[in-house]
Amino acid sequence: MRLFLASYRFGAHRDRLAALVGAPGRVAVIPNACDAWPAAWSSAVTSDVRPLRALGYRPEILDLREFIDRPTELENRMREFPMLWVRGGNTFVLRAQFARSGADLVLPRLLAEDALVYAGYSAGACLLTPDLHGLETSDDPGEVAPTCGIAPRWDGLGLVDRRIVPHLDSPTDPDGFGNRLAAEFTANGVPHWALTDDQVVVVDGDATDVLR
Repeated sequence: MRLFLASYRFGAHRDRLAALVGAPGRVAVIPNACDAWPAAWSSAVTSDVRPLRALGYRPEILDLREFIDRPTELENRMREFPMLWVRGGNTFVLRAQFARSGADLVLPRLLAEDALVYAGYSAGACLLTPDLHGLETSDDPGEVAPTCGIAPRWDGLGLVDRRIVPHLDSPTDPDGFGNRLAAEFTANGVPHWALTDDQVVVVDGDATDVLR
């Protein structure tokens, strides 16, 4: 299993992503964490596509809404790519879209086969943790029902063994939600990684590293 889990995009470790993936090629960009914000959706996609192209990748949009209740077709589509890039936004909306499309079942199989690299930041990183409780301080679970037509899910995909708190000491989090959540988890003994926007968690086979 190969995972690149960041607070913000590549963090300070784009070279480590390149080492995981190998030669840059096609990448599926999954922007569904932004589905609750239709006015900002296109610009959010563009803001990720441009830096990927600058690094030599060939990004293509993979919209999970086109695969609702079609997990076999989604799996076949995902197998076309050496890397998935899952951007930030609302973690609860992203979790719901993974459930509706069956991506939450397809992705673990593909990662177990080492069929692709999963690269995600912010919501895209938090999605892979065991539990999403606490993230409601910054991401609104109330956006799930009107956007996805289902109730919010509070379980992550459980592909890493602890929670992730992104945007520690970050200008992207001027209200300090991440710092307060990390302090709460620490006080309550909840295992977690609190990441600045430079830091990345990398899983490569049996090895897990937090790159500072």
